[in-house]
Amino acid sequence: MADDTVTLTIESDDASDELTVPTELLDMLREEADESDPQVVGDIAMFGLAQRIHGAVHHSQGEPAEEIADLESLTLNLFEERFGASFGELTGHDH
Repeated sequence: MADDTVTLTIESDDASDELTVPTELLDMLREEADESDPQVVGDIAMFGLAQRIHGAVHHSQGEPAEEIADLESLTLNLFEERFGASFGELTGHDH
């Protein structure tokens, strides 16, 4: 097994971060041959963010604040725009 890595940069208007990951891991997670490393990491980030907000809304004690529920709605809409399917459809976890 090779120990090759790739470093990706995540940027916003006022900050940036670098993430170094094994290239073989990205190859394993790649859905399509022409999918770039940033696309693979972006897809995984969107899944992770959707899972986190879903958990905050549906798996926490009590009712979520309206702002949190609205944030989930926006996140899941962006998820569906990115993947062409809902979070529930792709994960089998729907409420």
